[in-house]
Amino acid sequence: MSIQFGGLATGLDTSSIIDQLMNIERQPLTRLEADKTWLNNRLKAFTELDTRLKAFSDSIKDLNYRDTLLKRSTTLGSEEFFTASASRDAMPGASYEVEVVSLARVQKSVSTGVASSSAPLFGTGSLSLTVGGDTHTIDIGEGENSLTGVMEAINAADVGVRAAIINDGTVNPDGSSTPFRMVLTGETVAKEFSLDASGLTGGASLDLGTPVQQATRAHVRVDNIDIYSDTNTLTEAIPGMTLDLRKAEAGTTTSLAVNVDKAAIKEAIEEFATGYNKVVSFITSQSVIDGEGGGVLGGDSGINAIKRRLQTMLTQPVENSGTLRALSQLGFETQKDGTLQVNEKTLGAAIDENLDSVVSLLAGEDGVEGVATRFKNYLFDLTSSATGMLQGRRESINSNLKRIDTKIDASQARLEQRQKTLEAQFSAMETLVSNLNAQSSYLTQQMTALTNMMSGSKR
Repeated sequence: MSIQFGGLATGLDTSSIIDQLMNIERQPLTRLEADKTWLNNRLKAFTELDTRLKAFSDSIKDLNYRDTLLKRSTTLGSEEFFTASASRDAMPGASYEVEVVSLARVQKSVSTGVASSSAPLFGTGSLSLTVGGDTHTIDIGEGENSLTGVMEAINAADVGVRAAIINDGTVNPDGSSTPFRMVLTGETVAKEFSLDASGLTGGASLDLGTPVQQATRAHVRVDNIDIYSDTNTLTEAIPGMTLDLRKAEAGTTTSLAVNVDKAAIKEAIEEFATGYNKVVSFITSQSVIDGEGGGVLGGDSGINAIKRRLQTMLTQPVENSGTLRALSQLGFETQKDGTLQVNEKTLGAAIDENLDSVVSLLAGEDGVEGVATRFKNYLFDLTSSATGMLQGRRESINSNLKRIDTKIDASQARLEQRQKTLEAQFSAMETLVSNLNAQSSYLTQQMTALTNMMSGSKR
């Protein structure tokens, strides 16, 4: 880049003049960049609104269906022996007496101890591992006839038994140490196993002996009905209930009661108000600036339509067989800013005294669409990735951004050329003035010489 010294001939600050002229020339480009920033901010706001609409939709999903709205809760006399969870299929109001007779346990067997886990103490040949009545042959070759090698061969066979090595620290009466033992553990209760190592020749014997833990099925009694399971998680002992067994003690019963989870229903309804408020508050905040219009979403008819539609659905009555027709009967109160506040006392009373009508109002009934269902359907359409609000706005904004980028590129190219032209013009002016100044200086010198000559001749 060349260094320019403006105004040397004219005394003008040509660099400053060019800068000021270029600032005027750049005003259309500045407006384009401002438009681009505004559009990006709108796209960001639409994206945030879409996120809030989806979150609102998620917050009311449990209010949309009777079964999910009527969540079940369980009450246990003690959690010492088992825990319980209820699905929507559990019968509310039912109670049970549960006795955990035994827990499900897999078989465990332990080999006799050896002095080393890595030394080739055993013979080579084959092991016969019988699991659940099926016999599997496992070959043991040279380099595999250590305790570790046998363990790895059993695990590699993947026949339903896992092997591990423990060090129990055994010291024999004669002072020798044989602490390394292999533990075999069945993977399922239903399959007992046994190991026959007679096929190994040329080394020490590998004996499992009597299992240290026999395989047993879980056994519970529900209202004196015997129920057995291969696992400690029972899903069919009580309709709609999952029991996770923790401890067995024959003869001891634990009471189990199933109820409608009214606290969860109340929380879900309050989350409806929270989700609604987040949407309405965001639309308002993005539509006004300092209490007046002009926000980044201000003037968008589609956004205003969304707000009006939500407000309309909020107050639109639901004709059903129950006694509740509107959300105001659940304690929903509209504030001056358009948000909702829930009167907890009113809501609690409705749930405690008229739960069926609460469910009909929110989830609807045959042929009648509930409030939550209306909102869910509208929000689903509004947030569709293919045809929703955000997709349409994104396409429009991206199209405008592309058009603006094209104009900006063209403007920048024009401005670069314009600056070069101005610099060339001012440079030419400086050159011209410099030449004129030189000519003026020359003529002045000539006139001075001529004057001196004439003055000398007179003397």
